[in-house]
Amino acid sequence: MNRNKPKYGQIVDAAVIAIAENGYHQAQVSKIAKQAGVADGTIYLYFKNKEDILVSVFREKMALFMDNLRPVLEDGQMSSEDKLFRMIENHFNVLYSDRHLAIVTQLELRQSNKELRLKINGVLKDYLSMLDRILQEGIERGEFEEDMDIRLARQMVFGTVDEISTSWVMNDQKYDLIKLAPDVHRLLMKGMKAK
Repeated sequence: MNRNKPKYGQIVDAAVIAIAENGYHQAQVSKIAKQAGVADGTIYLYFKNKEDILVSVFREKMALFMDNLRPVLEDGQMSSEDKLFRMIENHFNVLYSDRHLAIVTQLELRQSNKELRLKINGVLKDYLSMLDRILQEGIERGEFEEDMDIRLARQMVFGTVDEISTSWVMNDQKYDLIKLAPDVHRLLMKGMKAK
């Protein structure tokens, strides 16, 4: 697979910067190649087209969110409430630490066509299933309401985290996104915590 070739990661990282700085539609393959320090033709050894680059960027960068979260999910001592906080904090942390990535995920990915969005949603499913796992575990442990609709709770949690992240990007990332995690968590827990 192309992911194991030496310049793949270099091109993915360059694509994040080129797309963030120029916008997806204006980030020609030549701009991505220049940012990566490779010839234009080299891009096509790794990717079919610019759409393939964008999906690959999302797949590779979503791995950051999920890799950070796996140890949290496996921690049998941590409460589901704490796991949910760590997920929110991790989400904000990944975006805060890579502002170009934040622009790409929160703005540029949303301007793509329906077919591309479906591919991106396919990648997002694994991340959302991690959230489902936290919610289900919370119900089973009696931490969250026993009749809570997991699908609705997932939409509430992810939608809130996603909207706050988008608002932060739209406001030119002027404030500390990570500092919002405790308040976001507290407000969400008010809607889900077992009485």
